[in-house]
Amino acid sequence: MNKKKFIIASGGTGGHFYPGLAVGRTLKEQGHEVLFFVRKKDIAIETLQKYNLPYQEIDLIGLPRSFNPLRHFKFLHKLVSSLIHTYRFIKNFQPDVAFGTGGYITFPLILCARLQHVPTALHDSNSRLGLSNKICGRFANLFLLGLPIDRPFKNTMLVGTPLRQEFSQPVDRTQTLQKLGIDVQKPVILVMGGSQGAKGINEAVSTLATKMPHVQFIHLTGTRWFETLKDKYKKCTNVYPLAYCHEIHTLMKSADLTLCRSGAGTIAELIACQLPAICVPFPHAAADHQYYNAKVLAEAGAANIVREGENLSSELQQLLQTKTPQVLQQMRDSYKNVPIPNPLTAACRIASLLENL
Repeated sequence: MNKKKFIIASGGTGGHFYPGLAVGRTLKEQGHEVLFFVRKKDIAIETLQKYNLPYQEIDLIGLPRSFNPLRHFKFLHKLVSSLIHTYRFIKNFQPDVAFGTGGYITFPLILCARLQHVPTALHDSNSRLGLSNKICGRFANLFLLGLPIDRPFKNTMLVGTPLRQEFSQPVDRTQTLQKLGIDVQKPVILVMGGSQGAKGINEAVSTLATKMPHVQFIHLTGTRWFETLKDKYKKCTNVYPLAYCHEIHTLMKSADLTLCRSGAGTIAELIACQLPAICVPFPHAAADHQYYNAKVLAEAGAANIVREGENLSSELQQLLQTKTPQVLQQMRDSYKNVPIPNPLTAACRIASLLENL
């Protein structure tokens, strides 16, 4: 095998970063040289350092959503500077392939690589493409999808969203739950609002939990909301609040049902764990992509979708009361109808496709 050099533009959010990380680690394990492009002071840098993966910081900001002319001037200035910097870096580094996983950091890498005739590939985890991938998809050599999209490019391939290998490991449900002081004989609902928590879900569940004492809740609140909800739950014997969980796969494989957002990473994790879900899409997601992500599972029968709103608590209570063990098993079995490739093998498949570009 010939050793190749890869640049991966990945970062900004976990949904963009972790697929790139999974592919980068796979390529490195196969003996290739991998370098990451991330935005300046990206939180992802800490993870790259942990895995001893080299990176290059790019000083770039996203396209302003306001009409403030100063913000647009700042954006254009940083965009031009990042393009010049990226073009020179590619010329010196001479990569064999440039790979972007969405977000604005992808645009300068893919454009400059294309101008220098370097093979390019993109990955988008969501069912609605981001702006950067919409633009770059028109001239990239290969476009890889985590979920189906309505109008695929001619060079498009559905491969799924890569997950870290921890999700392939077996989990001892009894041991996991007992460690938290949870009764293994009672139903367990895992509440996840993403790494930052979700205000709407937190408020609904904190009201809901007191009305359903026969159900146990593991509530991942997010660091911002943890202390407030911890105090609120002091008298609730059926709620186990956590700010965050780094070993989220252990909880997902131990729960009977989850109440969650529907970012692309979460969808991939649900598929890997075959966990019945009630998805509450983030209402302000671009192009409402979280709703369309969840729709893929809902159409297969593996999940329900509840819109966030004033009646979220009552809607959830009504829905949860119908989730008998038989219904939950039917939802688990329905994952075989989800038309998505296995996320646990996606990183290897993508790495192989990039090697052959």
